[in-house]
Amino acid sequence: MLHMPRRLLAALAVTTAFGGAPALAEMTRSLNVNGTTGLIDLPSGEAQDDAAFTFTTALLGPTTRATISFQFSERLSGSFRFQTWRDWDNVIPGDAKLTDRSFDLRYQILKESRYLPSLTIGLIDFTGEGLFSSEYIAATKGFGDRVKVTAGLGWGRLGTDGSIGQPFGDRPALAESDFGKPNVDQWFRGDAAPFAGVEVKLTDTWTFKGEYSSDAYLVEDGERGQIERDSPFNFGFEYQKGPNTRYGIYSLYGTEVGLVFHLILDPKNRATGGVMGAAPVAVKARPARASDPDAYDGGWVTQPDAGPLLRKNLAKRLAVDGIVIEDLAYTATTAQIRIRNNRIDAGAQAIGRTARALSHVMPASVETFEIVPVVNGIGASKVTIRRSDLEELEFAADNATLLRQRTTISDAGPLPENAIGGDGLYPRFQWGLKPAFRMTEPLKGDLGLRLSASYDIRPGLVLAGSIYGRVIGNVDRTGDPSESVLQPVRTDSGRYAKYGDPALDSLTLAWYARPAADVYSRVTVGYLERMHGGISGEVLWKPVDSQLALGLELNYTKQRDTDGGLGFDEYDYDVVTGYVSAYYDFGNGYVGQLDVGKYLAGDTGATVSIDRVFVNGWRVGAFATLTDVSAEDFGSGGFDKGIRFSVPLNWALGNQSKNSFGATLRPGTGDGGARVDVDGRLYDSIRDYHTDALDPEWGRVWR
Repeated sequence: MLHMPRRLLAALAVTTAFGGAPALAEMTRSLNVNGTTGLIDLPSGEAQDDAAFTFTTALLGPTTRATISFQFSERLSGSFRFQTWRDWDNVIPGDAKLTDRSFDLRYQILKESRYLPSLTIGLIDFTGEGLFSSEYIAATKGFGDRVKVTAGLGWGRLGTDGSIGQPFGDRPALAESDFGKPNVDQWFRGDAAPFAGVEVKLTDTWTFKGEYSSDAYLVEDGERGQIERDSPFNFGFEYQKGPNTRYGIYSLYGTEVGLVFHLILDPKNRATGGVMGAAPVAVKARPARASDPDAYDGGWVTQPDAGPLLRKNLAKRLAVDGIVIEDLAYTATTAQIRIRNNRIDAGAQAIGRTARALSHVMPASVETFEIVPVVNGIGASKVTIRRSDLEELEFAADNATLLRQRTTISDAGPLPENAIGGDGLYPRFQWGLKPAFRMTEPLKGDLGLRLSASYDIRPGLVLAGSIYGRVIGNVDRTGDPSESVLQPVRTDSGRYAKYGDPALDSLTLAWYARPAADVYSRVTVGYLERMHGGISGEVLWKPVDSQLALGLELNYTKQRDTDGGLGFDEYDYDVVTGYVSAYYDFGNGYVGQLDVGKYLAGDTGATVSIDRVFVNGWRVGAFATLTDVSAEDFGSGGFDKGIRFSVPLNWALGNQSKNSFGATLRPGTGDGGARVDVDGRLYDSIRDYHTDALDPEWGRVWR
C-alpha cells in the first residue's frame, strides 16, 4: 500500500502555510546545487527562459560539482556535470579523488497557469554506471509573488529515503557492458519516494529555500563513510546580484555546509547591449533623372581609369568596417563587388555597409548592386539589391523587412571576365601570437601561447600553420601509454601533452574551389592536427536557399609522433576514413547533422548532432556517435557523446570581432568514433551567407 512519510506531511504543511491566493509565479526560476532548475539538492517543475545558458560551481562538504546547463527550447533542457570527491582513497587505492561525469535531461510537460502548477519530468545521470542515476516528476506552484512550493516523486537516487513502494516494478542492476549507455531499463523503476520544498523571496535580492530530500546518499554515507546524513531537511539562503549571478549558502543533511555560484547567460541578448563600431553612413540619393539626365549617362564605362578609381574610392570607405574588396566588375547599369568580411560578425550588416558604400561611389546610371561575400577565396552567394530600393526605404517603417522582400539571394556564379582585382591583395602574409586554452576533458586543460601564421598564395589557396606551447595546466602529463584495445588515436593525448611541448599543431596547404553551381570543394594536405597528418578532401552541395545540404569527405591520415615534430614513425599507423553527411536547417536556429562512415580507429558507424545557432554568433549543441566498437572496448563512457558550445567574444566585449571561445565536453574519452580535426570544413563557413543564416539577422542590414 502506498503511504506518505510523516516527515513529508510536516514539510508540506510548513510550505503551504506561506501560501496565498493562487497566482502566476513571478519569482526568478532558480537553480539547485546540481546546476539544474530546482531548490537546493532537488529539482522543481519549472524551466529556465528559452536559450538560458548557465554555469554552476558548488562546494558541498567533500564534494565539488561543476555543471553547464542549456535550455534547448522552452520545455527541453540538458546538463553536463563533473563531480569530484576528495580523500575517497578507499575507492581507488593510492588515489585521493574519485571523479564522475553525467548528463541530465528534463522536459516540462505543463507550464504554470492560474490553477495548475508547472510539471516537469527528468532524468539525472541517464548514461552513467547507475550509482548516481535517478528519475523524477516534479510540480511547482507559485502563491503570490513571494512563495513557490514544489512537490515531486523520485526514483533511483531520489527514491532511497521514504519509499512509498515500487509502482512500476523492480529496478534491475546495470551490467558493466551497459555502462555509458542510456539506462532505459531502469527508468522509473524500483522504489519511489516523495520530496518537497519551498522557496520564499524575502527581498528583491535575498531568497530562503527549504526542502525535504528523498536522497539517502547511500553510497557516500552508508557505503563509503564520506559524509554523515543525519537529516533529510536542507535549507539555506541565496543572494541574487543582478540578472547574471547568484550565490547560495546552505545547511545540508544536518552535517555539511554547501556553497554555490551560478552564472546565468542569455545568448539571445548581448551582455554589453550592442556591438561598438563605426556608425553607418547614410545612403547617398541620386538626383532625379528629369532634373539631371546627364548623371545617368553610361558613357563613363569607356573611361580607362574608371575602374581603378572606383575601386580605390570603395576600398577607402569599406576599410573602416574591415571589409576588403576582392574584385569589382561593372556595366553602365550593374556593379558586382566581391568582398572579404574580416571583422563584422553579421553577414547582413557587412552587406548593408557595402551597399551604402556603393551608393556613394558608383555613378548614377548603376541601378543594380550585386554583392558577393567571399569565404576562403570562393564566392558564397550573390546578394542583389536595387539602388532605388535603398534610396526609397532607408527611413521607412520596417525597412529591413521591406528591403529583404525586394532583395534576391542566389548562387554566386563565376567571376565576371571584366573583373578588376586588387593590386597587393595576393600573396598575403599574416601572423599572430595569442593566449590559447586547450581543454582535454572537463576541468582539465592547458593555458598556453599559440603562434599562428597564414600565407594566402592566391584566392582559395592558403598555407597555414601553428605552434602551441603550454604555460600552465592540469592535464595528464605522465606519458603513460593508453590501455585502449583500439589504436590510441585519441587516448594517448597525455603522451602528446608531455612530449610535445612546444609542438607543431598544424602545417597545411588548403585549396578551396567552386567546381559547379551550388557545389563547393576543399582539399587540405599536411600536418592536419597535433595527432594526425595526411590529406583531407571534401565536397559540399548547398544551394543558397535550401535547408538541406549534402557532403562527402575522404581522408588518408597517419598518426604523428608524440614529440610534436615532423615524424610518423612512432605509431606506424595509417587509415583511410570517409563520411557521407547530411545537414538540415530546421528553422529557429536549429541545425541538424548526420554523418555516416569510417572513423580514425577503423570503426564504422554514424554521428548525429543538433546545434542551436543564434543570430549573435552563440552556438550550443549536442552529439552522439555509435559505431561497431563495443562499449567495453570503447572504455569509459561506452560511446562517444558530448556537448559543445561556442561564444563570440563580441557578445561579451562589445567590440567588432569574428573571434570566439568554445569547448567540447565529453563524459569519457575513447578512441571509437574519433574524426580527424581539420580546419576549414565547408558547411559552417558557407552557410553564413546563405538565406538560412542571413534571414534571421537581416535586421542588421541597416546598421
